[in-house]
Amino acid sequence: MRGIVWFRRDLRLNDQPALTEACNECDEVIPLFVFDEPLLQSHVFSPACVNFMLGCLQELTTSLAGLGFQLQWRRGEPDEEVVQAAREWKADVVYWNRDYEPAAIDRDRKIQQALMTRGVAVHTFKDHVVFEAEEIRGSTGAPLQRYSAYRARWWTKWHATTPPLLPSPVRQRNQQGGTSSPRIALPTVEDLGYQTVPLSINPGEKESQRRLRWFLDGPVHCYVKGRNLPAIDGTSKLSPQFRFGTLSVRTAVHAALGTFAAGSRVSRRDVLTWIDELIWREFFQQILSAFPQVASSPFRSKDGLPRSRPSGAERNRLYAAWCEGQTGYPLVDAGMRQLNQTGWMHNRVRMVVASFLIKDLRIDWQSGERYFMQRLIDGDLAANNGNWQWASSTGTDSMPGYRIFNPMLQSRKFDPDGTYIRQYVPELAAVPTHRIHAPHMMTQEEQALAGCRLGTDYPLPIVDHRQAREEYLGLGKLQGTR
Repeated sequence: MRGIVWFRRDLRLNDQPALTEACNECDEVIPLFVFDEPLLQSHVFSPACVNFMLGCLQELTTSLAGLGFQLQWRRGEPDEEVVQAAREWKADVVYWNRDYEPAAIDRDRKIQQALMTRGVAVHTFKDHVVFEAEEIRGSTGAPLQRYSAYRARWWTKWHATTPPLLPSPVRQRNQQGGTSSPRIALPTVEDLGYQTVPLSINPGEKESQRRLRWFLDGPVHCYVKGRNLPAIDGTSKLSPQFRFGTLSVRTAVHAALGTFAAGSRVSRRDVLTWIDELIWREFFQQILSAFPQVASSPFRSKDGLPRSRPSGAERNRLYAAWCEGQTGYPLVDAGMRQLNQTGWMHNRVRMVVASFLIKDLRIDWQSGERYFMQRLIDGDLAANNGNWQWASSTGTDSMPGYRIFNPMLQSRKFDPDGTYIRQYVPELAAVPTHRIHAPHMMTQEEQALAGCRLGTDYPLPIVDHRQAREEYLGLGKLQGTR
């Protein structure tokens, strides 16, 4: 029997359900990847994201070749290319791991119907999450809308039916997969319509496994504190690996829990806090799957929240300053510049810059969501949308619209020496620590000593935080009375 394994968000060999099942059932396996032409042309994703994907594919090609497989690739409309490949290669069955984004669900349903009409079987598998939306439900069978309830049921499900890990497939003897189509070198980033950019996080399955081991051997054991300090390497930085599936979340959870039995220094609280972040990821996935409308609209009504600033020159000026990291608030600017330069931003800082855009500048959260997706190396619809709606108080949590981060207090608390700020806002490098969080407070003499003239070398604050906060709260109360 000849089978096609359609690789998507699962670019690895280990714990790969579709590949494992294909190897168990088929005499001949053809790995396939389809470059989604409409998606590439939309430029929804960042150059860093596309560069990272290609790096993952290059390693996957080599890894598959070591097992006797030859990765084939096509470029075009996936619902046409997969069906055409199955016809040309006379496949009996196509295997893939499920995706939970609304557009992907519709696409996969169409492809499955087309294949089955032609007599080609389709086998799909759970992979991108530990538990799918249907597996974690409330007592009435409805999707859970609060993280605390979801987390409790997630752990109950884990202990009741702990998912096993699948081994990497062994080398195939007499494997003929792909010989019906000659091997073609992968396209370059430029071929796909993007620019080559340096990556701040290395792609591929080997790197994801190395990073996971490094993280669990050290930083995870002070994660509760370390995850909030942007100046240190205190987080796993595995988000792009999860995005493209070079590491399965099952593997990560098993490995994290395995530290409890390692016999070395282990902080249970820190390890479980990191796993909580993985559960948050699944929570947002199930929200997107169960409530697909969140992809384009608020989860909750915006009644009682201030209206966003109207379009116009002032709105455009403020938005441009935020995008460019020129707001006059060092932590905000450092975060945006880190994003623009590296395609990644520290999670604590993501919350601060999102709050600043929505609450201080009163610019709609959708604009921030789109900008992040166009810059992030780990751009993921469910996580990005869920976090932006959390920041805007339109998401699943019941917190009212008064969660407003003070960028200067956040800076003093989590980057007290200004190390992170100085790294990404070099014009503030010589500003003394007691001024680094609010450089607009410097005297003329201090500006001269620091070589940083406000309004010339570094901008004055584009808004007054205290005044902006009061206006936001006032507008919310006013709108709530209408």
